Amino acid sequence: MQLNIDSEFQSLREVLVHRPGKEIDRLTPYNKELLLFEEVPYLEEMQREHDVFTRLIRDSCGATIYFFEDLLGDILSQKELLQTLMREALAASRLEHLASDLLGVLSVADCTRALISGIKVHEVRGKLSSRSLVDLLDVAFLIPPCPNLYFQRDTAAIVPGGVLFSSMRLPERQREANMVRMIFENHPLFKDKIKKCYPPTTHNSPASLEGGDVIILNEKAVAIGCSERTEEKAIYHVAKKLIASGSVERVYEVHLPKKRNFMHLDTVFTILDQNKVLTYPDAIQSVQQILLYTRKEDDGNKVHIKRQHVKEPLREILKREIHGLEIIGTDKVNQEYALREQWFDGANVFTIAPGTVISYNRNKHTNRALREFGVEVLEMPSSELSRGLGGPRCMSMPISRNPVG
Repeated sequence: MQLNIDSEFQSLREVLVHRPGKEIDRLTPYNKELLLFEEVPYLEEMQREHDVFTRLIRDSCGATIYFFEDLLGDILSQKELLQTLMREALAASRLEHLASDLLGVLSVADCTRALISGIKVHEVRGKLSSRSLVDLLDVAFLIPPCPNLYFQRDTAAIVPGGVLFSSMRLPERQREANMVRMIFENHPLFKDKIKKCYPPTTHNSPASLEGGDVIILNEKAVAIGCSERTEEKAIYHVAKKLIASGSVERVYEVHLPKKRNFMHLDTVFTILDQNKVLTYPDAIQSVQQILLYTRKEDDGNKVHIKRQHVKEPLREILKREIHGLEIIGTDKVNQEYALREQWFDGANVFTIAPGTVISYNRNKHTNRALREFGVEVLEMPSSELSRGLGGPRCMSMPISRNPVG
């Protein structure tokens, strides 16, 4: 059975997450910007918070939770995949010529840790020939770490019709998406179930697309943010693929300001139930334009799509696509609190069942507004996880949900 998800709100069955590990401890005040962090979090507390997150998922909806590190370790038993990923990781430091040497001294478990947490010169000095490391500083990374890996939503998205594998905007993060793609394409749990919808097989350098910009409006409509992380060209390719296959009828291209607090579409709104949506009003009002892709005509075996500007604001589009829509806005919150909570992704809650969400406890005013609208809010601690500037939705990549109807 093909991997396919047709809603954002039905009960979660399976989800992919990554528990933060040693890669977080690689962050220092001197390299944090290079590794795309604004602060240096405390790992042990991050892990405790993440454990609460996964426990809430298990206890509330009984979903199967897959951990990235475990799945990666499973596929690295295949020698060819191990060699490919290690060479790619070393290439980031222009050291791919050391791949054979490293593979000769590291176990599969060592390689799994190195691909996630990175590895420094001093950690292998004495294992490799001194000549191969002679010009390298002890503290230099042979393989850089992936501290953003706990934001699994960025790396892929499953929609009606198949899987979108991300082409990351920032080259420093592309390895994360590549490893997730390798897992899905090669792990026995998934490899016979995937239908790839992006990137196109004919493109060596595909336009950027990130999973946080993809939101399923209903079984026949998907919205994709054209943001600082996702490009128009990528949205066109996804729209053509999904519409041509008959998986969806409409794809909306939602243009966002190229700013950090509008990084992905799921910082603007998230879907909580069949007819409930949480929005950050300032973000919705900042949407610059919306375009709609639909089927134009068939020309023999070829499907053509059309792209047209939509005059209505995003609120009206949501009303049209979501029957009986109720919008829960953080405008119900004091403006100063709303701005503060949006910075910590107040609108980025993770829906695990109809009307049940996981939210950061620090966003207490947003959580109160949700409860007033009848949403069950499961709060999780967030003092350290929030330092990466992503919410519970960002940390989860749903693999399957109950179908609509």
